[in-house]
Amino acid sequence: MTFSLAACGQNATDNQTTAQNAQTTQSNEAQTAAAADSTQSTAEPMELTMYFPVSVGGGPDALIDALCAQYHEENPNITIKPVYAGSYADTRTKVQAAIKGGNTPDLAIMFSIDLYSLLAMDAIADINSFCTTDADKEWLNGFYEGFMMNSRDGETTYGIPWQRSTIVLYYNKDAFREAGLDPEKAPSTWEEMKEYAKQLTKADGSRYGIEIPSDGYAYWMLQTFCTQQSGFNLMNDTGTEVYYNDDRTAKGLSFWKSLAEDGSMPSGIVAWATTPSDFIEGKTAMMYHTTGNLTNVKKNAAFDFGVAMLPADETPGSPTGGGNFYIFKGVSPERQQAAFEFIKWMTDDERVAQWSIDTGYVATRPSAYETERMKAYAEEFPYCLVARDQLEYGYAELSTYNQAEVQKAIDDAISYVMTDQKDVKSALDEAQTTAENILKAYK
Repeated sequence: MTFSLAACGQNATDNQTTAQNAQTTQSNEAQTAAAADSTQSTAEPMELTMYFPVSVGGGPDALIDALCAQYHEENPNITIKPVYAGSYADTRTKVQAAIKGGNTPDLAIMFSIDLYSLLAMDAIADINSFCTTDADKEWLNGFYEGFMMNSRDGETTYGIPWQRSTIVLYYNKDAFREAGLDPEKAPSTWEEMKEYAKQLTKADGSRYGIEIPSDGYAYWMLQTFCTQQSGFNLMNDTGTEVYYNDDRTAKGLSFWKSLAEDGSMPSGIVAWATTPSDFIEGKTAMMYHTTGNLTNVKKNAAFDFGVAMLPADETPGSPTGGGNFYIFKGVSPERQQAAFEFIKWMTDDERVAQWSIDTGYVATRPSAYETERMKAYAEEFPYCLVARDQLEYGYAELSTYNQAEVQKAIDDAISYVMTDQKDVKSALDEAQTTAENILKAYK
């Protein structure tokens, strides 16, 4: 099976065949399979609207466009209209507005953590209900369990993992050599990271030792320091409680803040959007960021760099992150079925492998790592496996009902601490009170 993505600097080829849809035609339940095939081949032409976000560099929007065009070539009656909606937060806002306005999209790639907010709106379809064949059920059970933590409510699946990640440590090996550090040994503990960051910081201000973004996804960065305390997390697994003012949360935030206090990290807010460019330009020797930026760094860093699991405290740990596919209620069963078939096509092993190669996101299916293309890439560039291997220590990303407001409470607290407007305890106590008042309605 071969396919190519024009956005990767390759030309589309004619050998992109419909054989990639074999999993829907090999079903033992002929009647169901025939119905699905009818949706693709004999139905009237259908255009499906799909909202999607972009939160990293490297041009994933162009990749999505290319994939949608390829799908139409293989399924001429189905057109997928991708609608770039901005960041994850922007996409959430626009999708919710579209639903409320009676213009429900057929499907979307949205934050995996939007699950409870979408359930509260009764907006998303149960994926299990589409999996009526043995082949479909096998496909649904073929994703990494770590990514399903933010994809299910109980035993029911609502999201299909697509552009998923863990947070990793990127480090400049040339800067390590310059500072007298072993370039093949990334810091493995908080204290090592703190010491390395000091040694890597230049007194003239031209290079910091480390940057950890404190806007946009600040809560996500804080979760790294929480989960590394024997698996403690910021919330329960039903979206109804948070633990913002727990002593372990305070410990994590205090350590993070200490990196700025000793001068090895910029003071104030460190921007998510500019942290990768700061790393690529040599303005910081280390950074925490999504593995979704791995290919961007690989293509643009002019120096020798490394990628490692995050430094641990009591234990290793990282929250998972990124986006899932969702199918929406409020559209016809025929359109839902067509969206389901497209999602299965997108998450074919070969396609998932190529998406990981092209972006740096983790391939969401273990079987994708058994493809020849991924084996060859991993041999050439072993760092592509770091985030996947870290899934062993992965935890659910912060996800609650009324996600936007509950998340804002902790993001604001982090901002207050980083900008010296409030001390850690006061900021976290206030965030806890705010979140509890919001979540009362869902208990």
